[in-house]
Amino acid sequence: MDMNNIASGLNTVWVLLASALVFFMEAGFAMLEAGFVRAKNSLNIIMKVFIDCCTGLLGYFLIGFGIMYGLSKFGVFGTTGFLLQDSMKNLPLLAQFGLPVEVYWMFQAAFAVAVATIVSGAVAERMKFLPYMVFSFLATAVIYPVAGHMVWNPDGLFAKMGMLDFAGSAAVHSVGGWAALAAVLVLGSRTGKYKKDGSANVMPGHSMPLAALGAFILWFGWFGFNPGSALNGLDGSIAHIVVTTNLAAAAGGLLSALFTHKRYGKVDPSMTLNGALAGLVSITAGCAYVNTISAIIIGAIAGVLVVFGVEFMDKIRADDPVGAIAVHGVCGSFGTIAVGLFASVGTAKGLFFGGGFKLLGVQLLGLLVVSAWAFLSTFGIFKLLKAVVGIKVTVDDELEGLDMSEHGMRSYAQSAIDDSLILEEMETGSDFGGSVTANMKLKTEDAH
Repeated sequence: MDMNNIASGLNTVWVLLASALVFFMEAGFAMLEAGFVRAKNSLNIIMKVFIDCCTGLLGYFLIGFGIMYGLSKFGVFGTTGFLLQDSMKNLPLLAQFGLPVEVYWMFQAAFAVAVATIVSGAVAERMKFLPYMVFSFLATAVIYPVAGHMVWNPDGLFAKMGMLDFAGSAAVHSVGGWAALAAVLVLGSRTGKYKKDGSANVMPGHSMPLAALGAFILWFGWFGFNPGSALNGLDGSIAHIVVTTNLAAAAGGLLSALFTHKRYGKVDPSMTLNGALAGLVSITAGCAYVNTISAIIIGAIAGVLVVFGVEFMDKIRADDPVGAIAVHGVCGSFGTIAVGLFASVGTAKGLFFGGGFKLLGVQLLGLLVVSAWAFLSTFGIFKLLKAVVGIKVTVDDELEGLDMSEHGMRSYAQSAIDDSLILEEMETGSDFGGSVTANMKLKTEDAH
């Protein structure tokens, strides 16, 4: 076996491993969002994340990958490669690293699913499940692929201009974040979220430990998200990418903790978790292009920005139960711009390192266009769904909880079992609950 085959095999394994890490981030999203919502809606949000995987993988396979990486039309969308039927010869990176098209599809499909899942958290606790499935499919089949085409396709509009978005602060996170804002504005807020004077009522999530677990999983998954985007397991730069990613996350979490302590008098756990995620989101564009000190600065700024972002969304009555718009939209945008300021590794230089305004201008233009695309396309889809099938559950269903109204069961089974009902069934002699009833009877006898 020659060295080229060995390198190709190692790169293939590396990208497959990175794909698995990125896909495992869905578990992180599920746990984070479930913890941030009330118990009566936790199963529903997990189902939304799970269905993203189902609709997203199929949508990206059928349509999305071709739009994103097919032969370019106007630098905006592709016209070949649907159902992975074409060779995708316009992807020189695959030939350079000896990667099969299927491997690259899997990596990018995991990114596509993440875009839809960003929106799931923002619309939590009041959106109907079936219309959400429609949006999830369209987000992965059309919305993300068009943005990704412009940024990452070699013939894409902004790729040809020199835009730098290594792993997707713009193409993934800004797209998902601003799509989430559009969805929330059309959908409306949760019942009782805002008072008549415009101030917000606090609706705390039911499990911060669960949310923390989700944040840890997402942080872990980012070691596939960013270094995996190098597509080369033999490239020494992946070590640098891991370090900048980690440092930005740490700085984001620390600054959110310190800032909320100063602002609120106590360290806010949810803001601290989101602060670390904000650092991760903000460094995603520049992880390969900035030095370690710049990574810390970028993450620290994002850790403060996310707090202001969450507060601002409440001021404009954009009800986002998990802070997705602030984390992904605000901090993804900042991270994209930060490349134009802090880039110092490689040939492209940012404004602060003698590169002038050229790169910064390209970053701003690309960010503006893909964000506007995500916002307007999502706004239109949600308006259409609202008019045709309706997108918001009834007030009664919302108060009961979407776990029951949309799925007919609860996350925590004990909450659906009334012990007094079991005892009543025991007294009437009916066989309710099988061994559960027998155990209850034994415990009752023991008590006497």
